Amino acid sequence: MTFQENFEKIKKIFVKADTSKLSGDVAIQVNITGDGEGTFYAEYKGGKLSVEPYDYHDRDALLIADSKNFIKICEGKTDPIQAYFTGKLKVEGNLDKALVLRDLIKSK
Repeated sequence: MTFQENFEKIKKIFVKADTSKLSGDVAIQVNITGDGEGTFYAEYKGGKLSVEPYDYHDRDALLIADSKNFIKICEGKTDPIQAYFTGKLKVEGNLDKALVLRDLIKSK
């Protein structure tokens, strides 16, 4: 898969998420490695979720995973915490803000 194909698949999952229980602002950048590598961000700000294929330098957290593992996380097939502890998902920055990903996945 290309990065664009990976991004579109992931974005469709994210935009289905229920953000009504989120509070505060959060910006997470995701670096996809391996097949279809690239970078995108998910930002929740002012009650709105944006998912765009760009670097986000003022981010709260950076997530790094290969495309296969990250898509499994987004689809709910792999628990993000388990992926973190097994090295399939790396997190840099604010771990509490990174957990917003888990909340988005569970709410879809």
